[in-house]
Amino acid sequence: MHISDGILSAPVLTAGFIGTVALAAYTLRQLDLDDIPKVSVITSVFFVASLIHVPIGPSSVHLILGGLVGVVLGMRAFPAIMLGIILQTILFGHGGVTVIGVNTMMLGGGGLVAYGVWQLRHRFNFRKKEMIFGGLAGASAILFSGIILALALVTTGEEFIATAGYTLIAHIPVIIIEALVVGACAAFLAKVKPDALAGQLPMPTAPVVEPTADSRNEEPPR
Repeated sequence: MHISDGILSAPVLTAGFIGTVALAAYTLRQLDLDDIPKVSVITSVFFVASLIHVPIGPSSVHLILGGLVGVVLGMRAFPAIMLGIILQTILFGHGGVTVIGVNTMMLGGGGLVAYGVWQLRHRFNFRKKEMIFGGLAGASAILFSGIILALALVTTGEEFIATAGYTLIAHIPVIIIEALVVGACAAFLAKVKPDALAGQLPMPTAPVVEPTADSRNEEPPR
């Protein structure tokens, strides 16, 4: 779902860079030094998953796992995905330098949407909600990224309308696969390491009962 150099118009490229800089500045404020190891690991997962491309017609599809990044990192998903895209561009030439902004908005924005969907689980109380909302997060991330990709192509020129539609259709299997993968990962982490997931509610603490004057003066029973 990377867009290559030489396709998009200058206004679209400019809008992509402006949006990326703004969101990166905001989300990086959520990043603490203690989060760097966790962000590094998840960025590596995204980096490797996005390298395997399967050609389909004029486009190609691949696992993105932006939903998993959002479920695990929350708001920090955007800078993590941005770093992965920059490294892919520099090391392997995926996409291109001029489209880093648009690609980051497309995939990083999908991670943020996934985090928003993931947070909705707190409004419900039923079994396997982590699996359900993890799957919805994975699907919504790809759907959002696909919509941004289609809009970027359509706003560049009418000749890309057919390509935009074809690309969206080609990513329907990816939406299903990512929903299954992210849902399974979220359910597994919720069981074995729930603190690894983003947006966990703090555990309630038992109230501290201060001893009263009468209780301090009571003699223990004999």
